[in-house]
Amino acid sequence: MEYKKASAAASSMNPSPTAPAALIVISSPMLSRPRDNRPRTALCLPKVCSETRRYYLAKSITPDTIASDLTFTVEDLDGLQFALVSSSMFIAWQKTVGGRLKSDIRFASTLTWNTFPVPVLGAGTRGKIIEAGEGVRAARALHPDRPLANAYNPLAMDPALIKAHDKLDRETDVAFGAARKLHTERQRLEVLFERYLELTRGVEPIQPPGSHRR
Repeated sequence: MEYKKASAAASSMNPSPTAPAALIVISSPMLSRPRDNRPRTALCLPKVCSETRRYYLAKSITPDTIASDLTFTVEDLDGLQFALVSSSMFIAWQKTVGGRLKSDIRFASTLTWNTFPVPVLGAGTRGKIIEAGEGVRAARALHPDRPLANAYNPLAMDPALIKAHDKLDRETDVAFGAARKLHTERQRLEVLFERYLELTRGVEPIQPPGSHRR
C-alpha cells in the first residue's frame, strides 16, 4: 500500500522542463529512467580500486548494461581508452594524484582522468597501443569465467596476462616519451610529470569564483 501511495505521488509530480526524458516514464515512475546517451561501446571503471592492484581495472560494456553509480563510464569506440587505463602509466598517475577511500585508490574524472598527460599520438603509435590493449583482452578471455578481481590478484595473475600487460607498457612508455625501458613507478612518474609540465606550461590557472590574486 505504501509503495502504491509513493508511486501515485511520484506520477503526479510535474517533470522538470530540463529533463524531457521524464515525460516518457511519468506513467511508470517505479521503473528506471532510460539512458539514451550511451555510446555503442563504453568503458566502465570502478570509482574505488584496491591499492594492491598492479593495474586499474576496466571493462567494456554494451548499451544494455546498467552502470552502477559506483562506476564511471567513458566512450571508447576503438579501444584506446581501455589500453591507456590498463597501463602502468595510468595506475602510477592514479595512485599519486588521485584520491583515497581509506587506503584504496579512488578514481575521479576531474582529478585523475582529465589531468592524465597523454601526449599527441600519431596514427602508428595509437594503433600499437590499441593492438597491445587488445592483447590484454585476449589474455583475459583465456579464462572467461574468472572475475576480474580474481584475474588481477597480484599474487596469482596468469603469466599470459602479465605478458600482455608488459607489452602494453612497452608501447605506452615509448608513447609518453620514455628514453629507456622503465621498471619502477618512480621512473614512470618522472616521465609523467615531464609531460604534464609540457602540457600545462603557459596555461593560466582557473581562479575560483570570488577569489582574488594576492
